[in-house]
Parts: sequence; structure tokens; C-alpha cells
Amino acid sequence: MSDVFDSLVGQDRAIAALRHHARHPVHAYLFTGPVGSNVNDAVTAFAAALQCRDFGCGACEDCRRVLSRVDPDVHVAERAGVSWRVDELREVDRVSRRRPLGSGRQVMIIPDVELTVSGAAPSAPALLKSLEEPPARTVFILTADEVPEALDTIVSRCVEVKFHAMSVVDLEAVLRRDGAAPDVAAAVARSARGNLARARVLLRDPGLDERLANWRAVPDRLNGTAAVAAAIAAEISGSIDAAMAPLESLHTEDLARRVREAKEVGQRSVGNRKEIEAQFKREQRRFRLEELRFGLSVVSGVYRQRMSEALVARQGAREGGEGRDGYRVVASMQALEILIEANERLATNIDEGLLLADLMLSLSRL
Repeated sequence: MSDVFDSLVGQDRAIAALRHHARHPVHAYLFTGPVGSNVNDAVTAFAAALQCRDFGCGACEDCRRVLSRVDPDVHVAERAGVSWRVDELREVDRVSRRRPLGSGRQVMIIPDVELTVSGAAPSAPALLKSLEEPPARTVFILTADEVPEALDTIVSRCVEVKFHAMSVVDLEAVLRRDGAAPDVAAAVARSARGNLARARVLLRDPGLDERLANWRAVPDRLNGTAAVAAAIAAEISGSIDAAMAPLESLHTEDLARRVREAKEVGQRSVGNRKEIEAQFKREQRRFRLEELRFGLSVVSGVYRQRMSEALVARQGAREGGEGRDGYRVVASMQALEILIEANERLATNIDEGLLLADLMLSLSRL
């Protein structure tokens, strides 16, 4: 028998836990997992199961409202800045104490809860107060990509449901189920780095093969000059801009669908449109970050291949040949260290153009 959790492929343990808790809910849950592990879809599915008399049948009006994101008792909290502010979480607490408008529960969804312990004025204590004194008919669903130690007290007040990056095999199976050709599904699954949301965008991206080729060609194109390094950095930045088009198109279609479904249930428009658009912007920022990480991994693969070939050649080299091969091994190792450092700098919100320019110039000097 199908239910709202059927689409969450590759997360069997998490799904089993959610089906159990839909029948026996507690006051707070924390969903954790890397970007693209289907956490957002799982949150929506679980919210539907909490409102459904049949614990998430997927067919009833209660499920349809939640899945369409028009249920007035399911609230997605929104922050204005890069971290949660105390007043934003106090507003969450205020809303959580209202009586549900329907016969079910009130569900408060708070994304990126790790951002309550960052910034100049951490807001975690305000959230903790809500979790320690929860209203009887309210369920909190928190999400986090990672759980820092500073979040331990909040974690202790929640049931944690863990998600993981999807395997290439699972990704390929989902894409084929969605109608992708076998060869396309295989190529996209390898490129998506365990991220289902990214994989579905890449399916609509005719420029994927060209970008792959451009990333792979970077080591051969670098000739030691700053001009060429800057040109390559600019080309890559432009290709990432182009790669955003399919995601932006998906967001436009998604918003249009939500507006249409809201009208079908008697609403004039989507009530939480501002929250939805803010979510789209976060997804677009994350997609750019993933595209950069993907590209860095492709270039790293080229340098690893070069190093492997040079090591093999050096082992069988005659006298006079070892020096050249030895240099290639050292240069490849240095390139990999530069790429690792660039990958780490991505987590610091560094300007994308500056990062790419510095990276290409550093690699060109080897």
C-alpha cells in the first residue's frame, strides 16, 4: 500500500522511523542529513502523515493540503539573515501556542537549526524554551545539515532522524523510475554527488557534458600565464550561471503549480509565498556551491590520474626519465593540496570569482 513516504528512495531506516512516529508522535524531531538527501521532502511527508487520519495515505484532503503546502496549520519558519535571530524564534514560539485551525495538530518547521548557534548573538536559548515547554497539540520539526556540539542541548530535546547522501545506484534507480534513459541516468547519478535534488536539475541541463569537458581540460589549458588563468576562471563562472537556468525554471514551475493548487482549494494565492521564494534562493545558493565542489572534484580526478600515471612511469623508467616523472608526481600532489584548500574555502562564503581566479593562478604556477 502506497503512502507519502514512498518517494523517499534510499532512506529505508529513516522512513521506518517516520512511519512509526506518525502513529506515535512526540513534541519535537530533528532531521539531519547532507544537502540533497531528501530531508526537505521528508519533512513535508512527515507533516502530512501527522495531519492524516490514516498516518500519511497520500490521497486524502489533509495529505493533499500539506503536500501542496497550503495547510494553515503547517508553518515553515523563515529567517531574514544568515543566522536565526532571537525575535524570529520568539515569533515561532508565539505561533506554536495558537490552537490548530483544523482537527489535527499544528506543525512548526524550523530549517537550518544549526544557525541558531552561529552569529554574534546565538538564538538557541529562545528555541530551547519552546522545546522545553511545548504546547500539547504542536509538533516541532527541525532540520540541520550537520549538528555542531553547541546544539547538543536542543538535540537532547528531540527525536533525531538521520538521513544520508544517496548512493549512485539509488540515484540512478530513481532517475530511471522518473523516465530518464539508462545512459543519461548513469551519467547524472555519477555527477550528482549523492544529491537527488541536484540530479533532477542536471537531468534538464543540456550543458552538463560540456561543463564536464571544460573542467577536465583545466590542467591542460593552464600555461603559466595570469591572462589564461583569469580567462578560464571567467569561463567557469559563466558556465555556472548557465547551469542555474534549469533550477530557476523548476522553481518557476513549482511556484506556478502551488498557486494553481491553492486556488483549487479556495485560496486566492499561496499564503507563504515569501517563505517559498526565500527557500528557492537558498537552494540556488547551494546549487552554485555544489556545482563548484563538483568541478573541483573533476579537476582533482585529472590530477590524481596524472599522478598515478607518473608513478607507474617512474617505477619502470630508465635512467634520465625518473626526474621528469618525479616532477609530475610532486606537481600533481601540490595541485591536489591547492584544490583541497579551495574546497575548504568554499565553506567561508568567499566570493566565487575571487576563489576561481586565485585557484587557477595557483594551479598555473605548477
